[in-house]
Amino acid sequence: MFYDRLRRSPTVNPILAFVACLVLLISVGLSADAAGNEIAARAAPQSQPAPLRSARILALGDSMIAWHSVSQNSIADTLSESLGEPVENRAIGGARVIYGLPVTGAMGMKISKQYRGDDVDWVVINGGGNDLWLGCGCGACDRKMARMISLGGKTGEIPKLVQSIRKTGARIIYLGYLRSPGVDSVIDACSALGDEFEMRLSRMATEFEGVYFLDVSDLVPSGDRSFHGVDMIHPSRKASRIIGQKLAHIIQAYD
Repeated sequence: MFYDRLRRSPTVNPILAFVACLVLLISVGLSADAAGNEIAARAAPQSQPAPLRSARILALGDSMIAWHSVSQNSIADTLSESLGEPVENRAIGGARVIYGLPVTGAMGMKISKQYRGDDVDWVVINGGGNDLWLGCGCGACDRKMARMISLGGKTGEIPKLVQSIRKTGARIIYLGYLRSPGVDSVIDACSALGDEFEMRLSRMATEFEGVYFLDVSDLVPSGDRSFHGVDMIHPSRKASRIIGQKLAHIIQAYD
């Protein structure tokens, strides 16, 4: 109405005109700022939430743990909810155990770089699936697996990271991967490799005090699609919640 009166007036008061322009510029500026903030929020990396400095539990790994972080329904979110305390989630989709690029590796694409000598009580880790599936295409992966973890579970990049963390006194849970029994999945060909890999992880857990392995390979009933997302690779919200609760039970038992 204010602008209508200005348009109907044969002569416009300079002061009123100035005030109207000022109001208009402020409103446009606020709208632009809001739009800019929205774009910035969309562009921000969603796999690395802001660090929770008070957290005594840290999660590292790949998309297994990072999945559903945006909606706060990830494995780490459920772990936090189950324990009633913060969990800092640094897991990044696509991260690998063996990763050669220095810049993006330092930013967290190399899982060991996600750990920064943090003073925490527990560290939940997963990883290795991308190395086996993307890194060697589910074939000729014996050498890569051996670089990650030896047959006996004592040497390799994963035991090296685990021992480094254990020196700080923190306990570790290494999380295995889901399977998709009775359902077609692009990673079905890697099933035998996954079994061998996780057998080595289990051996590692028996070798080092304060290290636990959570095996979820038999979590999914045959033919049940509800534990996976539409890609039949990543966990659904249902699976993330169940796994987060299982992790919480381990921490509660040994804390």
